[in-house]
Amino acid sequence: MMKNKERFLHFLRVIKHRIRYFPEELRYYYDIYSPPFIHRWFLIFGYRIGILRHYSPIPFKIPASYYVPIVVLNPPKISIVTPSYNQADFIDETLKSVINQNYPNLEYFVQDGGSTDNTMAIVQKYQEKLAGFTSQKDDGQSHAINLGMHKTSGEIMAWINSDDLLLPGALNTVGDFFATHPEVDVVYGNRMIIDENSQQIGRWILPNHDNEVLSWGDFIPQETLFWRRKIWEQVGGLNNACQFALDWDLLLRFRDAGAIFHRIPRFLGAFRVHAMQKTSSQMTQIGKKEMEAIRLRTLGFIPTDDEIYKAVIPYLRKHKIEDVRWKINDMLGKS
Repeated sequence: MMKNKERFLHFLRVIKHRIRYFPEELRYYYDIYSPPFIHRWFLIFGYRIGILRHYSPIPFKIPASYYVPIVVLNPPKISIVTPSYNQADFIDETLKSVINQNYPNLEYFVQDGGSTDNTMAIVQKYQEKLAGFTSQKDDGQSHAINLGMHKTSGEIMAWINSDDLLLPGALNTVGDFFATHPEVDVVYGNRMIIDENSQQIGRWILPNHDNEVLSWGDFIPQETLFWRRKIWEQVGGLNNACQFALDWDLLLRFRDAGAIFHRIPRFLGAFRVHAMQKTSSQMTQIGKKEMEAIRLRTLGFIPTDDEIYKAVIPYLRKHKIEDVRWKINDMLGKS
């Protein structure tokens, strides 16, 4: 009996070790396929960032303060591109999340890859609110975003995928920050996580930016990412060869070009988890290879899981502190 108990405890220790040592790309895979009880156990003793399902779906809760208008003096022009392909189930909500920001200097372009579903009929409903849209065959997401960006002129740039959302007040927050911090080149914020029914299933509360940890893994939520056009042009835009880790590759080239990053302590966007998204369906085929290539280029070698964990653990501990602080403020109604 004692021997069986010891074996079970050893099994739990192994599971904890392996989950906490997962680099972020394997955590995505784990998130999609792992049993729910391991999720609960991991979240009690582990970390939230890198995991895409934290709890059972609950109503999407947006802090009331996010609806309070933010006045932006001399708002910079923000150009946003939404790349899309057969996302009729979600793109309407994405479009509304951007358009309903009511940002006074927005340029919003939709670059569709030749959808065969109802995507373009939905996009056309909003044509008066868009800077433009097109539907044509492309060579992948990076290529589509680059095509869209070539049609824009804003000082500030971003892309929002056709299944993700911007949260209320995000653009005014970002525009105001860039207007008052001319030295900053790149900003990002915290992430909400939602499911296919727009129910909330998690959150990522990020600590302050860390340039060093970026060499080992990408914890920056793409849907919250904004940057200045000058740094985009300096690095030459997205790498068309990247199909999965395109944002991590871009961030590293921003950093290596001398970009100054800043984390805004606010939820800026919501990442949607659903069965057919690229994050889940292409992970084992493309993602791991791309991330290994990026680490080889950046670090000079492909690290083991243990090496990745040891490199990022200080950052993850800071994340835990920020997450606890957020939870306390949320309980006090200060979030």
